[in-house]
Amino acid sequence: MKCLVLQAEHCLNLALRDTAAQRSDIAYVPAPEIIDIEDLAAMPPDAVIVPPLADPGRCEPAVVYRHADQVEALLEACQALQIPLVWCVSDALYEDGAEGPIDEDILPRPRDTAMRRLVAVGERVRRHPLHLILRLGPLFGREGEDAWLSDLMEALMRGESVRAPQDLVVCPTSVMAVARALTGVLLQLESGAVTWGTYHLCGTEPVSVFTFCSVVRTQLETRLEGVGASMELGKLQALNQHHDTPLRRVLNCRRLLDVFGIHQKSWRLELGLMLDAWCQQHYPEHDDSDDGSRDSSRGETVRA
Repeated sequence: MKCLVLQAEHCLNLALRDTAAQRSDIAYVPAPEIIDIEDLAAMPPDAVIVPPLADPGRCEPAVVYRHADQVEALLEACQALQIPLVWCVSDALYEDGAEGPIDEDILPRPRDTAMRRLVAVGERVRRHPLHLILRLGPLFGREGEDAWLSDLMEALMRGESVRAPQDLVVCPTSVMAVARALTGVLLQLESGAVTWGTYHLCGTEPVSVFTFCSVVRTQLETRLEGVGASMELGKLQALNQHHDTPLRRVLNCRRLLDVFGIHQKSWRLELGLMLDAWCQQHYPEHDDSDDGSRDSSRGETVRA
């Protein structure tokens, strides 16, 4: 199976390629910056994948509109050529959150005009007979565009004060977990499963953005001390942006489990694995696998 993935340096694109490197049944090919129906017809992939905008509510409107226009043009090309389109979407479209977990059939109703444009394009994608919309919690990864974790670690290691909202509750989502899940979904669809539609995927355990950043800071500090590279990391500053009631953006991921058998992954475990890999990359002479430091368990404003 050969899939074309937009945004060659996006963290999801990199994670998908890393996942495919360990397999022989699927390949993820970075798409050129500008792609049209002639390009698709010349290299007909088995699917086209569009990574998400990390936080459309904080993006410049022009960026959001450009992304929406690109997805719309791709949709028309994919429809004409009968190529499945997979659009990954940020949970930030649920601008007001919800008290309980958000089901797939709940349509986002953002107040922001640019984000409403994304919702309108999403409704067109949903009517495509071979569509797949994957709504995701805030992605974190070690490398690539919109990786969050890498930006957060770099800011802390530069000693910068990092501001993060303590009244925004989300489910941080490992980009590697998404890559593995999406690979499983695509292979099942390639094998004949007729289960196209909209699905949710996020990490387990809802936490505030401030708590997530605090865990990253603590675990990073522990690992640096373990390799003898202690340094004064930047401090965290808690923000309150929703003064009456904390805003919760928690996706219900049950449908992905029921249809494809894909379980959510613990963001704490995935974070630990990423930090271990980061240490092994930057301090290869040290092996702290048995020192008991692992726990399963930007100023810059951190997004989610």
